[in-house]
Amino acid sequence: MEEMRTSFKIGGRGVGRGNPCFVIAELSGNHHQRYEEAVELVRAAVAAGADAVKLQTYTPDTITLNSDKEWFVVGSEGDRPESWQNRTLYDLYQTDHTPWEWQPKLKKFADELGIVLFSSAFDETAVDFLESMGVLCYKIASYEAVHIPLLKKVAGTGKPVVMSIGFASFEEAELAARTLQENGTKDLAVLHCVTSYSDTPKVADMNLRTIRDVAERFGVVSGFSDNNAGITVPVAAAVAGGAKVVEKHLILDRSLGGADARFSIEPAEFKRMVELIRRAEAGEKEVVLKEIGVEDAELAMGKVHYGPANSQEEENKVFRPGVWAKMDIRKGEAFTRENIRVARPTGPGEIMPKDFEALLGKRASQDIAFATPLSWELVE
Repeated sequence: MEEMRTSFKIGGRGVGRGNPCFVIAELSGNHHQRYEEAVELVRAAVAAGADAVKLQTYTPDTITLNSDKEWFVVGSEGDRPESWQNRTLYDLYQTDHTPWEWQPKLKKFADELGIVLFSSAFDETAVDFLESMGVLCYKIASYEAVHIPLLKKVAGTGKPVVMSIGFASFEEAELAARTLQENGTKDLAVLHCVTSYSDTPKVADMNLRTIRDVAERFGVVSGFSDNNAGITVPVAAAVAGGAKVVEKHLILDRSLGGADARFSIEPAEFKRMVELIRRAEAGEKEVVLKEIGVEDAELAMGKVHYGPANSQEEENKVFRPGVWAKMDIRKGEAFTRENIRVARPTGPGEIMPKDFEALLGKRASQDIAFATPLSWELVE
């Protein structure tokens, strides 16, 4: 098994050691289901100096189940955006997904503008679709870092992978990186990610010291994916934390709203973020840190920390995928890919995505209803 490379190329752009920070503009659902708005976001990413634009490739049916059982309804715990609350996941993802028919057209447009466009795949069918588009690399979202069947499928393409590990314990992050490596991935960037969706993030709470720890422990390119408001944290991650990849949500106008609006930045802010990172790379590190209000780079680094860093992140872990009955299953019936699946949310089931393949072929110990989380007591 070959070691991971600490530098590689995506679309002619160097990523990792000896290269400038690779800046990704995440579009998520910030197009508000309007194709022309998605086009303008790609154009804005180019104008702001991003190296790449990232989409998300899922439909409600590929990421979750159409159920209103309690596990599939978003609660009001912690500081979740009001627009998420009391909605089923299926409804939420219907509103925020990027239609698949747009994605080849957006890639063609991005190619014409000279910017890399790739996507987060959320299930195996998305990988097949993105392969048909000819994407140059893949993203694994923080929530999907535990989706071992998906990681194997992505690794099988042999293309570079950018993976966020926001909720992953060290053991989960290690398993994810090893799964990718053992199944064909040679070029991997692992992103520290704080997913508390804070309006007032404090740099020291972001534990940016984890970025260098990731590079040293896993022998990969390391970086930072930011799901908090403003540009202070991603700039500090690149300048003080040593992130060689930075990912940030881009929106044309926050007042338009949307599930990710409050922690997304507008084009002028994105351009400012890129300019500050480039100035630091050109030798103005201390000046840039002072401009963003970071007077002591060492204190701003926090500590090395894997997994949820606060109660909000712990609550958001529920949106990671679990293993579910995707139809009614009769007692004695064998588990197959046709009747069980990995899907969001986690639910209370004991069987996790890493156990999915071991479950295939075993039999149900009792009748199991559609949208039931699988536990070992349900297995003969």
